[in-house]
Amino acid sequence: MLTDAMKRLIAEQPLGYVATVAPDGTPNLSPKGTFFVIDDTTIAFAEIRSPATLANLRTNPQITVNFVDPFVRKGCRVSGSARILARGETGFDDLLARSGSTLTPRVRAIVIVDVTKALPLSSPSYDDGATEADLRRAWTTRFRKLQPGKTFQE
Repeated sequence: MLTDAMKRLIAEQPLGYVATVAPDGTPNLSPKGTFFVIDDTTIAFAEIRSPATLANLRTNPQITVNFVDPFVRKGCRVSGSARILARGETGFDDLLARSGSTLTPRVRAIVIVDVTKALPLSSPSYDDGATEADLRRAWTTRFRKLQPGKTFQE
């Protein structure tokens, strides 16, 4: 289900924007920077400071995550059902080691997402003929301008 391109994106850009539904039906969106791929149909993130996300998933395990490479404006939307594996439960230590997190002492749980749908995302700029090189160049320039006083080499 997850393509090689999607798995590469998640490995390179592990910041995913997690959408869940609160018990009162309101949407919740929270960035998580510890995503990793387990296999072709499973991703996970190390939970460090996400009490609302965990509470929402305990009530309704449905989850959608967006991953985007900000320089080429491409990514993927991954949906599925989440399971929470708490510290101390069987398999936690193995997944924690796979996560590559530098914050391992602070990880309280691993949220495992069993993927049911994975779709590519891309900017409407591609509809107008832009290439990845065009967008990478434009967004690299933009981000460099946001760094006052910094000198960058091409």
